[in-house]
Amino acid sequence: MKKTIHVAHSPDSDDAFMFYALANGKISTGDYEFVHHLDDIESLNRAAETGRYEVTALSIHAYAYLADRYALLNSGASMGEDYGPIVVAAQPLEASTLRGRRIAVPGLKTSAYLALRLFEGHFHPEVVPFDQIMGAVEAGAVEAGLLIHEGQLSYEDHGLHRVLDLGEWWMRETGLPLPLGGNAIRRDLGAAQMRKISDLIRRSIQYALEHRDEALAYALTFGRGLGRDRGDRFVGMYVNARTLDYGDEGRRAVQLFLDRGFESGVLDRRILVDFF
Repeated sequence: MKKTIHVAHSPDSDDAFMFYALANGKISTGDYEFVHHLDDIESLNRAAETGRYEVTALSIHAYAYLADRYALLNSGASMGEDYGPIVVAAQPLEASTLRGRRIAVPGLKTSAYLALRLFEGHFHPEVVPFDQIMGAVEAGAVEAGLLIHEGQLSYEDHGLHRVLDLGEWWMRETGLPLPLGGNAIRRDLGAAQMRKISDLIRRSIQYALEHRDEALAYALTFGRGLGRDRGDRFVGMYVNARTLDYGDEGRRAVQLFLDRGFESGVLDRRILVDFF
């Protein structure tokens, strides 16, 4: 009898691309049957606090609070290579004027929020579901909004103005990619099972990269209005060679990001990140 493994990830096109092979029987999973659960990243961060899923996508920010329960897999990274979450406003604004403003954010444990706090430590965050942030900015409910997922490419369609790209800022600051999300596996599975499941997830990512057209067609069904060209661009931004393996540079970026979070006072603990 196969062992059921619950895998949780976001309902967006880059995660769908990453898990295409596992979700559609494109690779043999041996002794395991994978059940997929889709939810927004802040909900996944909260679910991980109780260890609800054996494997889950997590914000790198949230991982700082979950490292005792989960190990960060070396595959599954979403990193901004000189691009990342974007702050937008209904009217042109200078990034230097964000201090003290009301800014809609997708969650207080998201990496986007941590990155914005590292850029500007003093603003008033208002938590809004990620897919409602542009509407909140348009309606004037907030002065600016922090966009993740496909909103990074579609905000101009809503007449919004880019104030700041946090991936660009982080690259200027550190010379490193901005760590955003990763896949994590529950430690209580034990090293042998963790290794087998990790390998299957890596193979799923590899399959999608090697069968890009079919995986992209599936991923675009999760694209929330992105056409093929934009969807292809978005998937390429966040599923690439770095997703197969953080690499030394990527691992250094994760550690530095969390170190800066602690040093700035956003994180209440310092951790040494281990990659499984």
